Amino acid sequence: MTGIFLAKLDGTAKGGIVVAIHDALGIPVKLIGLGETPDDVEVFDPDAFIEAMFAG
Repeated sequence: MTGIFLAKLDGTAKGGIVVAIHDALGIPVKLIGLGETPDDVEVFDPDAFIEAMFAG
């Protein structure tokens, strides 16, 4: 396995599971789902994710 597709990244938990998955499995999250349709799937951007975690 070379990466994970996290099907639902909930804003309420600030996506903290992304860090736990990487720590536990040692593999990156490559794709994330931000909604309920295939159009809501995006490439995971770790830099943008970290920035959003610490924003406002």
